[in-house]
Parts: sequence; C-alpha cells; structure tokens
Amino acid sequence: MSNSITRAFDDCLSAVRWLAGAECLLCRAAGAREGLCAPCGQDMPRLSHARCRRCALPLAAGDTCGRCLAAPPRYDRVVAGLRYEFPATALVQGLKYGGKLACARPLALQLAQALEDEPYPDLVMPMPLTKARLAERGFNQSMEIARIVAREFGLRVSPDLCRRVRQTAPQAALPWKERARNVRRAFACDTDLSGLRIAVVDDVLTTGATLDELSATLKRRGAVQVTGWIATRTPAPGGG
Repeated sequence: MSNSITRAFDDCLSAVRWLAGAECLLCRAAGAREGLCAPCGQDMPRLSHARCRRCALPLAAGDTCGRCLAAPPRYDRVVAGLRYEFPATALVQGLKYGGKLACARPLALQLAQALEDEPYPDLVMPMPLTKARLAERGFNQSMEIARIVAREFGLRVSPDLCRRVRQTAPQAALPWKERARNVRRAFACDTDLSGLRIAVVDDVLTTGATLDELSATLKRRGAVQVTGWIATRTPAPGGG
C-alpha cells in the first residue's frame, strides 16, 4: 500500500473514531466529545478577561494596550478563543502541519464560546492562502475552522472574498519586525464591500501583521469594520 493511500486510510479511520466519540485527539482517551475528553477540555489555555480590546493581548488596566494606542492597527478588533500554549498548540499544529482536520472542531468551538456575546458580521471569510500553498497543503486550515464557527451562528462563509496573490515566507520563520514587510501587498480583492462588516478567521495571531495587511485591503474596497476571529493568540508578539 502506498504512503498516500496509507495516510488517507489512517485519516479516514481517525475521522470515524472521532465522529463516534471514541478517542480524544490529544490523549486518545475513550469517550471524548467534540474531539476532546473532559480533562483535556479543561486544560485548554483560555484567555483572561483582562486583555486589549483591539489586539487581545493581556492588559493590566484599561481596555486598549499602549501599542494599539500608539500605532492603531487597521483591523478594528480581535476575538480569540485560546492562548497559543500547550495543549492548544498541539491542536493547531496537528491541523496545520499534520493534516488532522478533526483538530479544527475543538479549536472552532472554543472560538465560538468567545464569540457568544459578539455582534454578527455581514460576511465571514477565512484567511486566504495562495493557490500554490493550498495545492501543497490540500486544505486551508482557516477555512476548516471558519466553516464550523459560522455554522454555530447560522452564518455563511465567503471563501472567495479576497485572494492571496503573493507567496510570502512563513511568518513564524521571521523576526517580528520583518513580518509586516513580508506580507505587504500580499492580498487582492475585487468585491465591492461598501458598508460591510467582515470577520476574518485564522488559526493563530502573533504580531497581527497578516491580519493588518488583509484589513487594509478589505477597507480599500469599502469595508467599514474588520474583526479577527482567531482560534489561538500568542501571549506576546514576536517569538513563534
């Protein structure tokens, strides 16, 4: 049996086990619901309530951090489900690099909990990938999360709202100060978004450079508000 066939069989088997609630995605314990057993679900690194309303970083006082006051990002708000720490990192990496699509569900449901009191946007879109990256990976991890989150609120996803037109170096491999330059002019949008509020779904937010550049593109086409719906937020900019 070829490696591709073996992997496909293993993925199907994992999906069947997950749908049946047989195994936790993290510890493989029996009786998991929504992909996680009760102990692993309780261990998810949830964000504190004291965080910047604009970028979702931890905040000692007030509602907006000093960085966002000094240099306001072009997105209007970030809502995040979890901190990018273990064991949430295992779910993100399993989805993004391991092709374990079932990992999208617990990430999306944690995000949906954080969004319960948020106003609905007019449009929901995943963070776009280039055609080359999509072909290489076989799926867009942000789309997998977006479809589940949108379904929780009875919303539709608009995957073709915007295009990623320039292949960039992976943001995680770059120093923090180079990330904004790396994604400059990376997106294009041909849709008239006049007066619309857009929610952009992504798996991880670190410096916010990619979301910032995409937000600028959407606002040039008339969007009045761009909110990041983010599965996991790094504790501080820079690093991973």
